[in-house]
Amino acid sequence: MPLRFLTAGESHGKALVGIIEGLPSGLGLETSYIDAQLRRRQGGYGRGGRMKIESDRAEMLSGVRWGKTLGSPLALMIENRDFKNWNDGMSASSEHLDSIDPVTRPRPGHADLSGAMKYAHSDVRNILERSSARETAMRVAVGAVCRRLLAEFDVSIGSYVISVGDICIDEKELKDETHRELFSQAEDSEMRCPDPKATQRMKAEIDKATKEGNSLGGVFSVYAEGLPPGLGSHVHWDRRLDGLLAQALMSIQAIKGVEAGLGFEAAHKPGSEVMDELTLDAGGRVSRITNNAGGLEGGMTNGMPLVMRVAMKPIPTLRRPLRSVDIATGEVVEAAYERSDVCAVPAAAVIGEAMVSYVLAGAFLEKFGGDSIMEVRRNLMSYLDSIRDINGPANA
Repeated sequence: MPLRFLTAGESHGKALVGIIEGLPSGLGLETSYIDAQLRRRQGGYGRGGRMKIESDRAEMLSGVRWGKTLGSPLALMIENRDFKNWNDGMSASSEHLDSIDPVTRPRPGHADLSGAMKYAHSDVRNILERSSARETAMRVAVGAVCRRLLAEFDVSIGSYVISVGDICIDEKELKDETHRELFSQAEDSEMRCPDPKATQRMKAEIDKATKEGNSLGGVFSVYAEGLPPGLGSHVHWDRRLDGLLAQALMSIQAIKGVEAGLGFEAAHKPGSEVMDELTLDAGGRVSRITNNAGGLEGGMTNGMPLVMRVAMKPIPTLRRPLRSVDIATGEVVEAAYERSDVCAVPAAAVIGEAMVSYVLAGAFLEKFGGDSIMEVRRNLMSYLDSIRDINGPANA
């Protein structure tokens, strides 16, 4: 059975709910592991007032007994603490109809207007509550479960912020750092940035945007290490791992661009500077001299670290409202303002990790699938043994 998940819930509703199907039995899982990832999502300089209200914690409703998955669907819930302030306004009962004024001034850059037209709503709140990035809290919870599965097989995933607005890290100065080192340094930064100097400049830029009632986007990188070669496939377009990863990352609110490896930079270089040449390492294994492909060739992992770069646009909700049109009166007005972040790039990086974890866990189970962790492990070891003669003695 393929790994899949669904989420439900509105930004100011009672709770967010997620269901994951396809997990093998016997995976050790505690809510503390999931909660640690939820805390990471709520951090970062430039976050809005909502993060002061919510302190996200996951509750496992089904699929786990005594700290181990059962193989049945796993159900998760995250309570929305702010619901107490929206008990009437977001009630499921018709008794509270018209308890708050409708939102009729759609915000440019949001799903407000397109969603209202698509679903025939005159109150834009019916769209913004679900399209809100609050939904990503459950994605991070689901991603944490997938991350835990991958960790069982020594796959590690991390991220770090590359830029906010025009402020970028000094990649030349950091070129000798490993992905894990950059990730470790980013975890100690309010901006989730491994460059201390860039971190201070990013914070100053966010302070400036805050005073101006503006918002900022940026770029972050997500990596995965320890992946075996051969996840994904070259034989059909919808099984290519690069396409699945791009779709998952682009599905995150406000994401507008995704690159694998060199990405767009490769288009400006000759082939001799782009292709990753092959050689033999000291152990006689086939290896690559560079990793310009970002660990993906022909829609499959190649054994090198997976590296994705993701671009996030500025948050559309501005304290200094943009022009809009009231869909009830037809007047040109200022857009509605919903409490929002000034910059959410550090949080988006954590969400990016979650979505990459989900896609990789799915590809992992598709390749080495079994009904229990023990069966998955046996299948993995058998595969690694089978490619020994191709990749060298180190896989024995």
